[in-house]
Amino acid sequence: MFVSDQLIEAQTSPELTFEMKGELIEILFQYREAFASDNVPLGAIKGDEVDIMLNVERPYPSLLRRPAYPASLRPREALESHINELMKLGVLRKFGHHEEVEVTAPVVSTWHNYKSNMVGDFRELNTYTIPDRYPIHRIHENLTQLSQAILITSMDVLKGFHQNVLTPHARKLLRIIAHCGVYEYLRMPFGIKNAPSHYQRMRNTIFAHKLSEGWLIIYIYKIIICSETWKFHLERLSLVLKKIGQMKMKISLKKCNF
Repeated sequence: MFVSDQLIEAQTSPELTFEMKGELIEILFQYREAFASDNVPLGAIKGDEVDIMLNVERPYPSLLRRPAYPASLRPREALESHINELMKLGVLRKFGHHEEVEVTAPVVSTWHNYKSNMVGDFRELNTYTIPDRYPIHRIHENLTQLSQAILITSMDVLKGFHQNVLTPHARKLLRIIAHCGVYEYLRMPFGIKNAPSHYQRMRNTIFAHKLSEGWLIIYIYKIIICSETWKFHLERLSLVLKKIGQMKMKISLKKCNF
């Protein structure tokens, strides 16, 4: 449930007056379905299934069916924890022993500042994937647009790639293998060749009309709203949050800056 405690998590500018913060909170509450919550921690974007096209036919090369990497106890425990979390979120499913496996990619746990991440080694799959060359704006183009704004709001899509549902065909190509078994991705994972291109195209398509007006910037996970007045800013924020809710996308309130 979207409650007042969650509203506190959003980062707000110290230049906003008490009245402005009140108006902002009203809009955030009105469009609360756009934000992740304990009940719905991850979105599933409507009408945009992700597929993968290979430049080889079946039977696939043996290089695409790779074994699990050996791992010591600590990495094994980390992998099990990440896999269990992704299964709870509906990102992964356990692969049945009776099901046919043609493609597997090993996973590893990486560590940074004492925190672990699970990384799929999709290098072989990426080698055989037909590239999607959808253009992604260069960051300096967005900075030029930002330099002309007086009011700026930035929002992050929570676990962005994982909010994109895979086609049945793509799921067969995105099976990972670890010491604890084989698992199938149901959502788009990080590390596959065309993930950034697909993600950018999807969001550009959803917000095409608003992007053409020049006040909205879409850059991978970031959604940035620019305005000259507070009135316009609230109107634009409402339009974007309404669309996000309609598409079943989820924003991370903790990573928002208003």
